[in-house]
Amino acid sequence: MEKGKYCVNCGVHIDARAEICLGCGVRQPSLKRPGSISRRVAAAIFAILLGSFGVHRFYLGQVGWGILYVVFCWTLIPAVAGLIEGIVYLTMSDEEFDAKYGR
Repeated sequence: MEKGKYCVNCGVHIDARAEICLGCGVRQPSLKRPGSISRRVAAAIFAILLGSFGVHRFYLGQVGWGILYVVFCWTLIPAVAGLIEGIVYLTMSDEEFDAKYGR
């Protein structure tokens, strides 16, 4: 038998890695491996520790913002912004983070 899962909406058997059901088009809940770090927490750590260089922005795929942070890294503005963004990331839920920053 092929490994898979069932759609939470229509019950169709889909691939275990599928994010969207091919039958009804409903997004499936993400199944995280135990002990794995979420993208939100990783982005928050990058923002707090390396925010002045925009590492968190590169990690989130926002290359333009990342370059802007690198250009102005000699000022303290990106460091303060990174600290604030890191705290904001930590206060968001994983669902809110994924909705805002995509997957």
